Amino acid sequence: QLQVAESGGGLVQAGGSLRLSCVASGIVNISVMGWYRQDPGNRRDFVASITSGGSTFYADSVRGRFTISGDIAMNTVYLQMNSLKPEDTARYYCKVNGLDERIPLETKGYWGQGTQVTVSS
Repeated sequence: QLQVAESGGGLVQAGGSLRLSCVASGIVNISVMGWYRQDPGNRRDFVASITSGGSTFYADSVRGRFTISGDIAMNTVYLQMNSLKPEDTARYYCKVNGLDERIPLETKGYWGQGTQVTVSS
């Protein structure tokens, strides 16, 4: 069964840290795994991504504070978030680019349900 599952969100004080996890199942030939975040009423913004070759990319707003890592071969990616700020408060979503193993016709982006991160000032 195809599934993208995030975990690790929570409430933390400004300056604190959280580590998010994302595990994908039912998806093969994964090329990219990434994190996005969204406030209610706002668009979903890119945070960070990692490719199957190990290249990483970050939004300017998180570079130097967040670190993405993982093992795409194991369908797992993490987001270590340090020096958190109130403006990092959002629902964080994992996106996986790959093939549905049941119907491997074309590469698509598959989203999880998200995990809430709240940073108090």
